[in-house]
Amino acid sequence: MPLAGLLIPPLLFFALGAAAQAFRSDLKFPADLSRALSIYLLIGIGLHGGAELAHAEFSAAVQSIMAAFALGVGLPLLAYAALTSLLRIDGLNAAAIAAHYGSVSAGTFLTAIAFMQSRDIAYESYPVIMLAVMEAPAIIVGLVLAQRARRLAGATADAAGLGTAFSKALTHGSVVLLFGTMLIGAVVTEKSLNTITPFYQTIFTGALCLFLLELGMDAAKRLEDFWRVGWRLAAFGVAMPLTGGAIGLAIGHGWLGFGPGGATLVAVLGASASYIAVPPAIRLAVPEANPSLYLTLSLGITFPFNVVVGIPLYLGAATWLAS
Repeated sequence: MPLAGLLIPPLLFFALGAAAQAFRSDLKFPADLSRALSIYLLIGIGLHGGAELAHAEFSAAVQSIMAAFALGVGLPLLAYAALTSLLRIDGLNAAAIAAHYGSVSAGTFLTAIAFMQSRDIAYESYPVIMLAVMEAPAIIVGLVLAQRARRLAGATADAAGLGTAFSKALTHGSVVLLFGTMLIGAVVTEKSLNTITPFYQTIFTGALCLFLLELGMDAAKRLEDFWRVGWRLAAFGVAMPLTGGAIGLAIGHGWLGFGPGGATLVAVLGASASYIAVPPAIRLAVPEANPSLYLTLSLGITFPFNVVVGIPLYLGAATWLAS
């Protein structure tokens, strides 16, 4: 794919943030602005998806939810198997990492949308539903795997952990915002929704640029921990998104019948790793796991790989499949 395809404002802002950190600049992000931008961006996604879903077919929406559950359960199991059998990672750390790779990255998803919008590529709205659905199953699977690892190690499994994590996954702010704003976008009239179009569409890309500027700085900080995870585990941080992206493409194109844009978004969901919703849940329920491993992998390796290399690659593959 030509280099010009990567020269869009969101990706360049991400690169600027990473460069600022690499050159030890004193550039700092205002406290809590990143959280505020995350809230705004999730609202924008939800409203846009809800508006599209108001005209969507019920059967297609149900198929998308089923596909999201399949990814949310299947990907962490695949990641866990690879981590324990091929890389010989202990069960608790493998379970924690696997939960991150079964869940999703809203930042990666937003970047993929901006990338396609810059190229005037249409996409289906159903992946927005999948984005909201995939958080909970991956966390639950990760906790089940962690409890299994504790039992195998002779430790006492926390029976209450699964229910607590399930409740927190369903009530997590990102899930509530996505489902809530999708509902709003779906039930209001088109005329009333048009009154807030500048809020959730016109300034959306600008807010995304600020969000990615801060993420670029944070991702560059995590790269300093690269050698702590070892080269084999770092390779997993690239191989797993490629595997998940291929599975997502197969589901988006073959099962759901999406066009190149929609199939690309499903591939991004399969390829991304959570760095917002899953870390606090895992930190609470699996305190034995090492945060430097799963945070460095998800935010320091997989996120920048997907933003710079993965998204154009998935779109190219989806376009080839549709041709």
